[in-house]
Amino acid sequence: MRVLPIPCLSDNYAYLLIDPETNEAAIVDPSEPEPVLQAVAENLGRNGDLKVVAIFATHHHHDHVGGNEEVATRLGIKKVYGYASDNGRIPRQSEFLEEGSTFTLGSLQVRILAIPGHTLGAIAYVVTREPSDPVVFTGDTLFVGGCGRIFEGDPPMMHASLQKLAHLEPRTQVYCGHEYTESNLRFATHVEPSNQAVRRAIESARKRREAGLPTVPSTIGDELAFNPFLRANSPEIRSTLGIEPVASGAEALGAIRRAKDSFK
Repeated sequence: MRVLPIPCLSDNYAYLLIDPETNEAAIVDPSEPEPVLQAVAENLGRNGDLKVVAIFATHHHHDHVGGNEEVATRLGIKKVYGYASDNGRIPRQSEFLEEGSTFTLGSLQVRILAIPGHTLGAIAYVVTREPSDPVVFTGDTLFVGGCGRIFEGDPPMMHASLQKLAHLEPRTQVYCGHEYTESNLRFATHVEPSNQAVRRAIESARKRREAGLPTVPSTIGDELAFNPFLRANSPEIRSTLGIEPVASGAEALGAIRRAKDSFK
């Protein structure tokens, strides 16, 4: 499968997901129409039989679905996927998904994980096609080196959602909703300064940004090595933030999130 990041707004990513066997494609989180339509036009130019047949929404926030109406109209897209509880909050939504829902995009298999916390209707799209590495679109729940703010859920809910993502295959490629990587990794260094995986990730992210490249994708294996929100049991993180060793993972996650909210 092919995944093309599309920079939108100031730091968002939409994605063009293409099945190379059938040339069917979907757009993930088209926050604004113009960059998305341009990316589609460029790929139509390279591959004239590309068929964009769906929009995948990870959650209802406007900076992820603001382009739905125009993109669907201009490209003749009929299927707009989102979580069932987001009915009425995702423009043009026609498909109402639940935990464990499955469907296909050409030869690609798509499975849904409900990952509430950032919003109550947040979902991840896990896409597989052998022999390619699995791919997951995580929206604003899991970022490279970070996680989203907790707006509609609570720390136990976010912790459970992140753990669900953490149990995906380590080789799963992670495509998230924003380019927050350098900021996230500065915080990771602050809370776990001895973690060499964080330092390597920062250097890689800086080089990529200096070259004008996105820092996505990472992998689930990468995130387990350096993302503090997947490392809530780290003794060093707990010591840095004054989290009791006996605190639950959810309690630690809440403390880490509060620390990140005020980190400069």
